This record gives sequence, structure tokens and C-alpha cells, in this order.
Amino acid sequence: MNILLMALFLCTVHARLQSQSHTADASASREFVDETGRTVRVPQAINRIVSLAPSLTETLYALGLQDRLVGDTDYCDYPPDAQKKTKVGGGINPSIETIASLHPDLVLVTKNFNRLETVETLKGLGIPSYATEPHNVRDIISSTEKIAELMGAPEAGKSVAEDMQKRLSLLQEKLEGTSPRRILFVVWSDPLISIGKDTFIADALRLAGAVSIVDSAQSWPQMNLEEMVKMQPDYLVFASSHSESVARDFDVLARRPGWRLLDAVRNRRFAVISDAVNRPAPRIVSAIEELARQLHPELFQEHQKEKPQKDSGPAFLRKSAPSMAAMQVSQDKELVCAL
Repeated sequence: MNILLMALFLCTVHARLQSQSHTADASASREFVDETGRTVRVPQAINRIVSLAPSLTETLYALGLQDRLVGDTDYCDYPPDAQKKTKVGGGINPSIETIASLHPDLVLVTKNFNRLETVETLKGLGIPSYATEPHNVRDIISSTEKIAELMGAPEAGKSVAEDMQKRLSLLQEKLEGTSPRRILFVVWSDPLISIGKDTFIADALRLAGAVSIVDSAQSWPQMNLEEMVKMQPDYLVFASSHSESVARDFDVLARRPGWRLLDAVRNRRFAVISDAVNRPAPRIVSAIEELARQLHPELFQEHQKEKPQKDSGPAFLRKSAPSMAAMQVSQDKELVCAL
């Protein structure tokens, strides 16, 4: 019965949207080519947006366009105000019914997190979607500008992009002439999962004066700890919203078989940066700056303040991967790669 009601609801929405599109003046819409090469027709004025990825939600806030955001996913938790938006479910399996009920002018998606099936279903209902696909930090800056232009706010995009680029340029000047630290970026500890060499995270590490010892074409490769012991990274790097918890639980990791054989573990050489590094959004620049300060403290005079927070422990030490990490790691195996 529920399936029948759902079908009737979607048919009603589809009929209404189709009727609107047939009567609307063609001049009331614009065409854009998204980052996957799709041509997308959107309204002249985009006032109601649904975001299906935390990075896209963060980008809208960074651009000052949060008032147009009418819905986002369960994982859109930054800034805190984003948690007050209507939730449409997860990024992989969002509720199409909830999205349609919000009457969005546009749904923002990202190729590496959302599914083609979602895009096609929205298209069938007459709801346009725009996809991003950043491969490095430069692409993140470009995506931010493109989203701003799409929303009719190019000046906001230019301002944010210029700020990001200026901060990165200043950082590169400071790091000039220094040797990069060889690091192991730990996404998950059991099994050990790291990041591939062609990901935007790997690019962010390079901009922070680091280089990953993992040379894999996979985005989220599972690594052999014995091989990592042979390579002996200078530092271990973790991403977490709760740096105090990571410091507290690092001792737990050090007692695990194999990990104690790493010089970086025995000498407590680890860095904890904001989990913003996991999201291709403007805030990633702050994570890059954080990491550079920790890996190259001799280059920075200012005191780095810590903000203690209570937490159940960092993600990399939990027994089962959190939903967000699990979904990200599963993208290469289960989700379509083209929108």
C-alpha cells in the first residue's frame, strides 16, 4: 500500500512539474554545463536548493547563500546551522519524496558521493541537478566559483576563491625550500585504509608540505601494515573534529600489533587536523594550514590553540566504520562513476 501511495505521489509531482515546464517561458531558464559534462537547464532565479553532500552544504554557507538551502542530508553537520535544515536522508539513498515535497529549483550533487539513479529519478520528475567533480584543491576553488555563478552570485564566488588562493599562496611562500614530511594518512586503522595519490586529499597534503607514502591509484586503498612498517613514515596524520580524543586514544593504537613497530608511533609523531580535509569545500584550506603548522612548527611563530571537546573517540579507532566513511570507501566498488 505504501509503495502504491508513493507511486501516486511521484506521478502527481511529475505531472505538476511537467505542466509548469510546458507553460513556462523558455527565456525564464538558463543552461549550464556541470562538472561531469551534462547540460543542465535551471531557472533564472534559483531560490530553493537541496544539497545532497556535506561539502556542497558547506560551500553554500561559505558563499552566504544558506537562506536558499531548504534541505540537505543527514551528514550535513557543518556549520551547526546546517543541522537545522530539513533532512532528506543519506547522500546515497535520499528520500525522493522528501526532496520533491521541498519544491527545489535545483538539487546539488557530487559525482563521488551521489548515485546516477538519484539524478535520473530527479530528472524524471523535472527537478534539475548540478554535479561537481573536484579532483584537487584547485578544482575545489573552481567549483566554488561555478556554484556561485550558477546561483547568480558571481561576486561571492570570486571573493571566496580569492581568499582561498591568497591563503594558499602565502602558505607556499612560507614552505618554500622545506623538505616535505613523509606521512601516512589514516582513514581507518583496522583494516588500515588510506588515501590514493590522485585524490583531492593527497593534493591537500602536498600543499601542507607533506607527501603520502601510499602510491595507489585507488581512492581509498586498503594497505598492508607490514609494508607501511618497512616504509616508516615520518608522521601519521588523522582527521577528526576532536583532537583531544585522538591524542588520548593514540596510546590505544600504539598497543595494537604491528603499529608499535612504526617509529612514528613509538616517538608519538602524529598530527591531527580538522575533518574538513575530507570535504571538497572552502574550509579545506584551514585544514591544510593546520597540518602545515604541525608538520613544520619551526616555520610558524604563532601559538597553535587547541579546543578540547568531548567525544566517544576518533573514527579511525572505532570497531565499525561510521556511515560517512563507509559510504566514501564504498564508492569505487558499488556506485556508478558517471552522471
